Amino acid sequence: MPNRLVEQAQEVAKEDIDKYKALLNDAARSRSYLYPIKGIFYFMSHRELWKPLASKLVPYLGLYASVIGPMFFFTYLPQLAIMVFVNGPLAVLTTILLVLNESAAVVSILSKSLLLQDALLDTFDGTLIAKNKTEIVANGREVNSRGDAIQKLGKALKKPFSKFSVKELVRYFMYLPLNFIPVVGTVAFIIIRGRARGNSVHDRYFQLKGWSASRKSEWLSKHKGPYTGRLRKSWIHEAQIASRAHMSAKLSTCDTLTYHAQFEALVWLTMTDVTSFGTAATLLEMVPVASIVFSFTNTVGAALWAADIEGKDTEMTKATAPELREAAKKVE
Repeated sequence: MPNRLVEQAQEVAKEDIDKYKALLNDAARSRSYLYPIKGIFYFMSHRELWKPLASKLVPYLGLYASVIGPMFFFTYLPQLAIMVFVNGPLAVLTTILLVLNESAAVVSILSKSLLLQDALLDTFDGTLIAKNKTEIVANGREVNSRGDAIQKLGKALKKPFSKFSVKELVRYFMYLPLNFIPVVGTVAFIIIRGRARGNSVHDRYFQLKGWSASRKSEWLSKHKGPYTGRLRKSWIHEAQIASRAHMSAKLSTCDTLTYHAQFEALVWLTMTDVTSFGTAATLLEMVPVASIVFSFTNTVGAALWAADIEGKDTEMTKATAPELREAAKKVE
């Protein structure tokens, strides 16, 4: 009986590894993790895209200052008391970094909901215009015929960005304690945040395309690797079966082969997450103070990705171009 459980665990772990590899391959071929980096260089080389950022820089810094002071005053010492048990003498430094990280996250959530909505919208649409995708931008706003990419932007007819969400703020602090776990906890926290980030990165693009909620959901489901790295629930369930089988077998056999198979599956799962757009963008936006700049460069990167999808210039669309054409006909 124990040997049978071990064999079952190994078989399920092998199946999961194959699925994780397929998901990782999808993410790697799309190179979605490179778009946040591409966004930085494109943003730097196109000065007209600086205008939306420049218009919000002073109010953003004011918001940042109003958040970081109270955060240090109310949260530094309580968190330091906990971090001392985890990091020892380094707790003084790691707690400062943690509070800075928390402050950046709070400011990011508040600013994107209350301060930067229009500026990020202009940046996304302006980047599409700079990439000669004017016709798709015209589906969601008026477009002028003269000026640079930003000057061509007229009145927005559609706005995809949601208002301030208390749930998002609560969700952030709910997962925040993961950072108390050295290395592994921080990685898990970044991946969780990256998944949420990846799901919304192309909300504007889908809106401009006129896609329904079901069409958007179908697209994201087919391309989870590039966007979020998130696995299907059935895969997670299978991994849980493997874990339970392994624990049962461990009581009598301690088969190390099963453990290594599951560990390899976990490694592939982690690699899948870190090659997604959402995780790469989240890492950049976690940089204190500079997070506002990366919010804009990530928006540029998302628009560059959308332009490549629109131009069928990505591995994602090479495989699904017939499906996109069929969907486009239905919309028309």
